[in-house]
Amino acid sequence: MAKMGRPREFDRDTAVEQAMHLFWERGYEATSLTELKASIAGGISAPSLYAAFGSKRGLYDESVALYLATHGQVMECLWDQTLSPREAIETALRRSARMQVERGHPRGCMVALGVMADCPPGNDNTRTPIRAARARNRAGILACVKRGIATGDFSAVVDARATATALDSFLLGMSTLARDGATLAVLDAAITQALRVLGA
Repeated sequence: MAKMGRPREFDRDTAVEQAMHLFWERGYEATSLTELKASIAGGISAPSLYAAFGSKRGLYDESVALYLATHGQVMECLWDQTLSPREAIETALRRSARMQVERGHPRGCMVALGVMADCPPGNDNTRTPIRAARARNRAGILACVKRGIATGDFSAVVDARATATALDSFLLGMSTLARDGATLAVLDAAITQALRVLGA
């Protein structure tokens, strides 16, 4: 009887990064197990993938965690109390725009694109990390707007939630523009216009 070969060894961190790029580009449902096996370490077997990650969902969860710990950190300045509310919002938007068009990974934001490329409604468990990240970004923007109103920085703002929703919608929309080829100069100019909702 022929002996079964041992699962191929590979660098786990590199594998998660490669999978992250694939999920980022195509979304969870559209990324097949066959594509994942072919993309990791130049090609691995199903036993190797399952031995390392347990399932496609397990690999996806680690990919999302890696994204949030790296590229997703561009939004953390929303919670930086040393920045003025306007500085925090502007820094977050401009850092996000720069990240979304830089080379070395798919264009756009994995968190924002998850709205369109994530799994169908019947599989909500896979959406949870992405949805939670969007909610955190939304809460950060709202906190900045409320802080700006309280300090008098945003004297022209009369509805904090509506203003925060407008800025959050703009943030999500940048991903579509980046995916469609918008340049950083175009996105930066749009950010300047969007910030006018906060007043002078």
